[in-house]
Amino acid sequence: MALTAFTSRLGLGQGRIRPQRATPASGEYLFVLGDEEPGRRFELAPGDFTEVTQPVDVTGLALVRCALRFRVPAGPPPGLAWEASLVVGGVKYARYLGRPGCERLVTDMAANVSKLSGVHTVGVRLEIVSP
Repeated sequence: MALTAFTSRLGLGQGRIRPQRATPASGEYLFVLGDEEPGRRFELAPGDFTEVTQPVDVTGLALVRCALRFRVPAGPPPGLAWEASLVVGGVKYARYLGRPGCERLVTDMAANVSKLSGVHTVGVRLEIVSP
């Protein structure tokens, strides 16, 4: 597997890790998209993203929600920003644009899936975008 900005430190500061700088909401692990260690820098371009997904039977559900801690580096490249989004079937249903240097607990992202039925891929995406 080629090492990228999202896979170079899997198990250490990226992916499913025992956190050193944050307390998980439940359990002993966090899933980190990016890197837990502040100041780690990589060359990224608009459209670069990573995500974690799982199949979900949405039959009879009105909403799918997520809660995440979103920490944005202090100095993203000029003209670019980080966006966290809730995706269903690869489509963005809700998004949050992070401010440089800020950390926020995002608890209000939800996707209206009331018109869907059956199993769909649901996930959280972290993407570099042109705002």
